[in-house]
Amino acid sequence: MIKLIVGLGNPGKAYQATRHNAGVWFVHALASYFSVNFNLEPKFQGMISRVQIKDKDQDKDLDFKLLLPMTFMNLSGQSVRAVANFYKILPQEILIIHDEIDLKPGTLKLKFSGGDGGQKGVRSVISDLGTQDFWRLRLGVGHPGINTGYKDLVADYVLHAPSKHEYLDIQEKINSAVSDFKLVLEDKMDLFMNRQH
Repeated sequence: MIKLIVGLGNPGKAYQATRHNAGVWFVHALASYFSVNFNLEPKFQGMISRVQIKDKDQDKDLDFKLLLPMTFMNLSGQSVRAVANFYKILPQEILIIHDEIDLKPGTLKLKFSGGDGGQKGVRSVISDLGTQDFWRLRLGVGHPGINTGYKDLVADYVLHAPSKHEYLDIQEKINSAVSDFKLVLEDKMDLFMNRQH
């Protein structure tokens, strides 16, 4: 069962609307859906919230945490590791939600384990947890294309806001995924992804 859900992004108003903060948008939407607020916890270097749900369909209630690291993206693992260690949460009980340039805006994919795919926040989490074996929800933000300055082009792309059309596609997918998110919490990953396709 998922016990920790992390939205990757960069802190500060300057980054709020950028594509790189799509994971943060998703976790904020979850907090709103479950009617919880975040508290700043310096020892975790992040904003954290606890969600408890009375679940009539399960033998036990759902109890999990939402985390927004207040480190910059490439240091996200420090916050994730601090929370996981404190609450004794195993890597396989962690879901990292992040922007994905290899998916079109308004699409998402859920997977377990694997490399970082060039996403520096995921790379940091792998490094700090010492394993690749955690869940990832990849939220598509689109790709800037390829040219001779590919790396710089990508960095510039993810650190800017999406177009209005792209933003609406991303938000529509977030709203749809959040409404079905209880399936993830109930360990019904395949059913969640079937609905989201």
